[in-house]
Amino acid sequence: MEAMQLHRGRLIDHIQLVVRDLPASRKFYEAVFGVLGVPIGGEAGDYFWVDELFVSTADSKAALGKLTGRHHLAFQAKDRAAVDAFHRAGLAHGGGDNGAPGERPYHPGYYAAFLLDPDGNNIEAVFHGPAERSADSVTIDFEM
Repeated sequence: MEAMQLHRGRLIDHIQLVVRDLPASRKFYEAVFGVLGVPIGGEAGDYFWVDELFVSTADSKAALGKLTGRHHLAFQAKDRAAVDAFHRAGLAHGGGDNGAPGERPYHPGYYAAFLLDPDGNNIEAVFHGPAERSADSVTIDFEM
C-alpha cells in the first residue's frame, strides 16, 4: 500500500487529466517531472499520479468514459536551468514545442517554456526569478 499526504490550505487540491494513450503520457510526464525533481507518486493499470496531478485512461472508473479538454497547466521550476531541462526532456519524450525557454512579458524575471503533451494540453514550466528576500511567497503586481 502506498502512502499519500494530505495538504490542507491549497487552492487546488488535485487535477485529473483523462488521456487517450496512458503509456505515452506516462513517458512524457515522467520525463518532465523528473527534471523538475518531482517523482511519480503511484500507479495502477489505468492511471498514475504525480503530486496532485492524476492522469487516467478514459475507461478508468474515475474518468466516466470521457477525455478531458485542452488545459494549460503551469509548474514552478527552481531555476532557469530546470525550465530549459523541462523543455528538452518534454521534446525528447513525445511532447511538442509550444514556446521555447525564454523571458516572457508577464512580469520581470518570468522565464518559462511551453510544451504540448501527447493529448495537446499546454504544459508550462516557469521560474519567476530570484526572490529578493527569503519567503515562501511574494506578491507581484502586473497587468494582463
